[in-house]
Amino acid sequence: MLDHNNAARLKEGVKSLEMMTRFALATLALASGVYTYLGVRSLIDGSADMVFFAAIIYSAAVSVGIYAFWTYMMRFLPLMRDSARRGALIAVMGLGSLMIVAMSSWLNAAALAGSAALEQHLAVTLEDYVADLDKAHGNALSAQSLLPDVQRASVRFSRLADDERQSGALTGTSGSGSVVQLLTQMSQQLDEVGASIIASRETVATQFEQGSQHLANMRALVSGDGEVQPRADQFAAEALALTGVIASLQETSIAASVDRAAEDLSLGFIAPVADGGTQDLANRQDRVMRSIMDAVAAQSKALQTAAQDILNQPAVPTRRFVPLSTPEAVLLYARDFLPSWAGAISIDLLPMVLVLILSVVHSASRREARTLDVADKITAAEMMRAVALFRDMNADLPPEQVQKAIEHAAKEKLPDDEKPTAAKEDASKDEPTDTEPRDDNITPLRDNKK
Repeated sequence: MLDHNNAARLKEGVKSLEMMTRFALATLALASGVYTYLGVRSLIDGSADMVFFAAIIYSAAVSVGIYAFWTYMMRFLPLMRDSARRGALIAVMGLGSLMIVAMSSWLNAAALAGSAALEQHLAVTLEDYVADLDKAHGNALSAQSLLPDVQRASVRFSRLADDERQSGALTGTSGSGSVVQLLTQMSQQLDEVGASIIASRETVATQFEQGSQHLANMRALVSGDGEVQPRADQFAAEALALTGVIASLQETSIAASVDRAAEDLSLGFIAPVADGGTQDLANRQDRVMRSIMDAVAAQSKALQTAAQDILNQPAVPTRRFVPLSTPEAVLLYARDFLPSWAGAISIDLLPMVLVLILSVVHSASRREARTLDVADKITAAEMMRAVALFRDMNADLPPEQVQKAIEHAAKEKLPDDEKPTAAKEDASKDEPTDTEPRDDNITPLRDNKK
């Protein structure tokens, strides 16, 4: 009796929750349709009316499809008793779930996390531009490291010229001769190279300040308030301007100019004619000037090598800002928005939990119903219909045939080990009986019929 009560309670519970199940399914389908509308609206281009109606139609189709799909699953899957058919419906449910995620869930995620994903895209792009500006600025400033070498070489030539002028440290004869002129010429050329390096420092500083201002504006747009799409448009304009600043910084590098100046230092070397009053002084001036030429060549080679090392540094690639739609941003940065994805998918796939619950309840109800007797499974209404049908069928039969039919039905209800065999029937015939068979069960039926 306890199993009968449990099975009845389970069936009654499923029936009582049917309205609640439909309401919950309709609510989830409607919520999915609303968020699908918000997501698909950002993908369609055109007039406002066209976008509105297209998004409404798509979201309505999604809502109806989700409601119909899960209604079919709730109606048929719990009733499947065969393992093969139940497995086939489970496979269909898995395929349908994938289709729902493809047509709805990612748009729901776009509606839930679209603005945050776009801001994430702007923030990541901003960091890339910061790295590009720093690298371009570093490449432009690397030429400044050549300035100390150039200044030291200029000072060394200038001091040699002063020493030769005052004490004749190189030729042994003081005065302003050809050696002093040559040393002064080299010192002046190196001073010009140093001046160009110093002048480029100011240009680099100005351009870097402009780039920093663009970056500040971009940071303000990333962390600003209001709709993200207008901010993204302004961000793109600032990114374009910053790209021009980075390109100018790379062109401003003085390393190429230093390389050419160092090459001209040796190739454009103009040695004055020895102007000594005696042949001996002229010979000494020639020997000193050859030494100076060798020193100038060595200095030129050193400057060229340093300048080439700077020029060989990899240039900053030109970066182009690519605007994204909200669904594209959600897909690109899906790992950063897993909670939003989980919520969007749960709205669409939560009915699967209800389907599984109904399947478990129906399975339990069937399992407990199998342990009941036939009499326990028949309701009062079914019993009354059976009695009325029995009376109608046996109204015109003789009492003997009715009694045989009752005895045959009783034998069919007995277990196999209790059913009478032919030997038992013969033995029962031989045994004396005290009473004759009664037709009490038959007579009332015939009387009632009459």
